[in-house]
Amino acid sequence: MDLTLPAGPAAGASGRATTLRRALPALADRPSLLAAATVLLVCVPAGEKDVTAAVHVTAADVASLALVALTALNLLRGRLPAISRTAGLLFGGVVVAAAVATAGSIDPATSLTGFVRLTQVFVLVPLAVLCSLRDRTDQRLVLGSFVLAALIQGVVGANQYLTRTGASYTGQPIRAVGTFGALDIMAMSTVVSYGLLAALALALGERGEGGNARLRRAMFAAAAFLVLPLAVSFSRGSWIATGVAATVLLLRADARLLVRGAVLGLAAAVVLIGGLGLGASGVTERLSSIGSVSAAPDQSVSDRYDLWTTAGRIWQDHPVHGAGPKAFPRLRDSHAPLRLSSGSDAADSTIGFQREPLLSPHNMYFLVLSEQGLIGITAYAALFLTLLLGCLRHRRGTVLAALALLTWVLVDFLYADIGGTTTVLTSVVLGLAARAAFQEAPGPEPARSHERAMAL
Repeated sequence: MDLTLPAGPAAGASGRATTLRRALPALADRPSLLAAATVLLVCVPAGEKDVTAAVHVTAADVASLALVALTALNLLRGRLPAISRTAGLLFGGVVVAAAVATAGSIDPATSLTGFVRLTQVFVLVPLAVLCSLRDRTDQRLVLGSFVLAALIQGVVGANQYLTRTGASYTGQPIRAVGTFGALDIMAMSTVVSYGLLAALALALGERGEGGNARLRRAMFAAAAFLVLPLAVSFSRGSWIATGVAATVLLLRADARLLVRGAVLGLAAAVVLIGGLGLGASGVTERLSSIGSVSAAPDQSVSDRYDLWTTAGRIWQDHPVHGAGPKAFPRLRDSHAPLRLSSGSDAADSTIGFQREPLLSPHNMYFLVLSEQGLIGITAYAALFLTLLLGCLRHRRGTVLAALALLTWVLVDFLYADIGGTTTVLTSVVLGLAARAAFQEAPGPEPARSHERAMAL
């Protein structure tokens, strides 16, 4: 009698090893898969509740570091072209500025973790993404991951608003926060904004002869849907950044589209808010508050202004190299105006009510100025300006997406800074922008590189 024995642990381990061996050549041949995975893994709930912890490692961070490791291996093996001298100088300048600030920090041990994080976010991951985007397929793959992540978060966020299971806003549980929770209040609106802009750019790229009509309609539909969760996120900052980025995108693609888009957007707002009443009171109230941020700012805006003042005072004490990465929280109380509140309120059905400390100036430029001084702000300004001007030279679909996403980041940095689950997405955006800025046109992968990839 024959007996069939079930596969044991050894067989299972062997199967996993075989799968891994098959996956490695695919990743080596198209490392942009890891860049796309980095974007999608942002949607995985981190479960981190301590915002004061020195280090937060998420699934997206792990994927981004795997991309860095794979890129380094490919560069050592000569399977990728060397990074251009301009890119090396600009990104290297950011590393040097952070290193100088760390060496002269008021607390070098704490600043060392900040140095590592800054190097990851602004140098290593962007360069890895730059190297991984070797053709148009790679770019579409990463942009598609932005759209998919936004749709996932948008569905969750819209459901939270409609079922009143979101974070607290004006005392009601209606604020859409996606899978991120009330402690990362800006994360969902960030992901949705990126996805909306990527979808719009991809749709515009399919216009004209030879374009894929089905893809164009799908991307326009995705962008239209994402307007709703973005609206009920009640994030003024994301609304402003998205509006500016979409305007730049449409102006660069076709100025006539801007007028038509404005008319369609106004009509959709009338239908959704005036006709269906979706977010009517909250959205209109939030919109009206944008015009009063200077004349009669609410508490959150007043605190932000005070944090900017605090950062400026810290910079005055440390003008050249700053106080050091992660030094702002330590120096905040000794430099802040007396009216600055102790923290911001956060509440939802999972965490209840919590008061979170204000640990940054909520402005990336002020953060760099206070912690890295004139050396740091010069390095970042050179990088950002070069990327922006480089993206403005092109009009193609995937490059237009990079321009729109970079514009969103640069505008958002006026009233926000890095931090939270979605920080690594900033790195991917910088990598996309670098790909557009430093290379004239993405061409097909060289045959020899492909052959070497298949031989791995």
